[in-house]
Amino acid sequence: MMFSRCFSATTQGIEAYTVEIETHIENMSPNFIMVGLPDSAVRESKERVMAAMKNSGLQFDFSKRITINLAPADIRKEGSAFDLPIALGLLAAIGGADGDVLRQFIVLGELALDGSVRPVHGALNVALHTREMKKYMPDLRGVILPSENAREAALVQELEVFGVATLREAVGLINGTQVLERTAINLPDLFKQHQEDGLLDFADVKGQETVKRSLEVAAAGGHNVIMIGSPGSGKSMLAKRFPSILPPLTFDEALETTKIHSVSGILPPDTPLVTTRPFRAPHHTISDAALVGGGMNNIRPGDISLAHHGVLFLDELPEFQRNVLEVLRQPLEDGKVTISRVKMTVEYPANFMLLCAMNPCPCGNFGSTLHPCTCSEQTRTRYMSKISGPLLDRIDIHVEVPSVKIEELSRKSSGEHSKPIRDRVLRAGEIQRQRYKLYNEKNPKNKIFKNADLSSKLIQDYCEISEEGKTMLKMAMTRMGHSARAYDRILKVSRTIADLAGSENIENPHLAEAIQYRSLDRQFWNA
Repeated sequence: MMFSRCFSATTQGIEAYTVEIETHIENMSPNFIMVGLPDSAVRESKERVMAAMKNSGLQFDFSKRITINLAPADIRKEGSAFDLPIALGLLAAIGGADGDVLRQFIVLGELALDGSVRPVHGALNVALHTREMKKYMPDLRGVILPSENAREAALVQELEVFGVATLREAVGLINGTQVLERTAINLPDLFKQHQEDGLLDFADVKGQETVKRSLEVAAAGGHNVIMIGSPGSGKSMLAKRFPSILPPLTFDEALETTKIHSVSGILPPDTPLVTTRPFRAPHHTISDAALVGGGMNNIRPGDISLAHHGVLFLDELPEFQRNVLEVLRQPLEDGKVTISRVKMTVEYPANFMLLCAMNPCPCGNFGSTLHPCTCSEQTRTRYMSKISGPLLDRIDIHVEVPSVKIEELSRKSSGEHSKPIRDRVLRAGEIQRQRYKLYNEKNPKNKIFKNADLSSKLIQDYCEISEEGKTMLKMAMTRMGHSARAYDRILKVSRTIADLAGSENIENPHLAEAIQYRSLDRQFWNA
């Protein structure tokens, strides 16, 4: 009777957990049994492992009773990343691999039939989990995984990370017969690379200074925006240039964003770290499951999680299905999405900025001075009613995008470049970080980094206005019929406008500008 034990890991949501792989071999009638709630991809690893070992020239007698146990047995195991540790566990059970050394690593990798090792999802998530496990497993040294995933895992510099290209390389590494270099990266240089590569410039957009100002306010405070205007007025052009004025990702934000992209399998092999804020622009035919995430057994993140710490751009907003738009309401409030199934519940972060663009009516010309609108009032009402009041209330800034006049289009001089706008956004962001520094030290689990994150209680502490300002806001609320949520969002936007002006207090002009950004919902929805 032969026995071995080794360790692997898998992910549930964006968090990883350890899987202990036990191998038991005895001289009985041939059978290959795998227990511990494996899914079909894990059960099929038997065929991949057998072919890979034979084609790698590794001697193993499969004419015995082989039992593989994946513990803990009450959690479903998914994916093909257990191929490599199962193969090494089999070899360790018969003395073909050093079991003591094998137990010092978390191992993962998919095997091809020729013995090569294919990349897997969630390498960074597993590496971060391994770092935590070292506190409880002092003998744990690091991870062994496919060479394509090695740089991604090496972001966690406290670990020994070895990338292997074949099963034979992994066996040689474990037995000490083959020397492989530990994967290491220059983290500061990697983080600085490509942060501004490929970003478009606001100077390309002629005119639309009011809209540019509203996007500057949104970028400075992390506010959601909806742009309403006729076709060709520049809404999509402005949206695509919006990332060029956003603050750069911090390292912690980059790690969390990379974890989501890694577990989704969309992280390019030559990009171990996401260094720019994500910009997701799904088509209006997207389903609610694709937007928020889902799946039956293997729950994957959707576009709102892939836009975490970045921008979710919804063009032609009323063309999206009503149920698709309504699922945005809870993530916009909580900054996360919870996906529940019968067998599991997964939580993904979804702290994104929502940027929307839409026409004022189906023909797009309502309110235009250039072309007459051909839509009936009933048609316009039906079109605008696709955007519900509760969703609209969660969008801080509403701005009209007028058609650009021919005089502005023919001007040779360009508008303001993105860099000076971004510099102002960064200064406002630094003011916010200093303001909330003391609060964050006292509340490390509920940190606030931008004005859009303020709760109703904190708005009272950080968004005080004068008596004259209160009167102005009360009149605006009464006249426009805004909700209590809109009241809070006006105050948060006015706080950001004051930060851009370098003002410690919210002055009346700041409040007036914030109120102006809430007037379009009633103008168009009640037209």
